Amino acid sequence: MKGRLKYHRTWVAIGFALVGLLVVLSLIPAPPTPLGFQGADKLEHFAGYALLMTWFMQIYHARAVRAWVAGALVVLGFVIEVLQGLSALRYFDYLDAAANAAGVLLAWWLVRPPFSRVLWQLEQRFA
Repeated sequence: MKGRLKYHRTWVAIGFALVGLLVVLSLIPAPPTPLGFQGADKLEHFAGYALLMTWFMQIYHARAVRAWVAGALVVLGFVIEVLQGLSALRYFDYLDAAANAAGVLLAWWLVRPPFSRVLWQLEQRFA
């Protein structure tokens, strides 16, 4: 893969929109819960942060940048939990923070070529 993505700014903007959506869903009083079993929220935390890390791994391939993104997402997950703890409507949960971090780390570990080049392949095919 040579060079930057043609629509780099667009992909980054979509990534930040996804981060914004995650923050909103994490801080609203009664978030939607599509899965209805005990502990489903941990799976939702895990999946949300794994999706975000996977998205940004499509955009950034340098190991140092990926490490920075991973660290930023883990910190974001912890800060959101702290903010929930300050709210009267939500609560701080170490297991949620752990699920967030696990999603980030598993995505970083699993997403390798060709799965880290999906956006590039889309651009090559359709742009």
